[in-house]
Amino acid sequence: MADFSKHTDQELSSLLREGDQLAFAFIYNKFKASLYLHALRTIKDGDQARDIVQEVFTNLWDKRSSFAPSSIDNYLYGAVRNRVFNAIAHQNITDRYAKSIQRFLEKGEFFPDNLIREKELTQIIEREIAALPKKMREVFLLSRNTELSHREIGKLLGISETTVKKQVSNAVRILRLKVNLSVLLFYFF
Repeated sequence: MADFSKHTDQELSSLLREGDQLAFAFIYNKFKASLYLHALRTIKDGDQARDIVQEVFTNLWDKRSSFAPSSIDNYLYGAVRNRVFNAIAHQNITDRYAKSIQRFLEKGEFFPDNLIREKELTQIIEREIAALPKKMREVFLLSRNTELSHREIGKLLGISETTVKKQVSNAVRILRLKVNLSVLLFYFF
């Protein structure tokens, strides 16, 4: 086995572009722990930090044929930083949406017309939930209709906590898009 520690970043990049799996493994093993800590310092969620690092390395392997940075560590740290920023931005949007719904519910101003619209909206939401893929629907309903944590849902269904989080996040994203479109079409056409 070659000693990749003596290779320059340009040599490692060249080997990676050629599809050298051992060079990729060397880069992965050299940087995975420090990249994880780099992500964890900002987002404070171990699973999410692990996912971000995994995504960066998956992306690196997928795009290896065009990989040509002057510094591998600068490239990797920058990629992790960008994914962390994206994750934070996504979480901020989700939090704002949840707070907006909470404020609306706390007002409690329901008029007969609003009750009819609420019933129609509930039907639209139920229809869109029923249209979700089976496993995603099951995970989503367990997360919304039970007191179970993501970890408990994962154990119950035999999947990882990370998978549960992603399934719930994907379901919310899909529902938000479909329900918004359905409401727009329903009320304006």
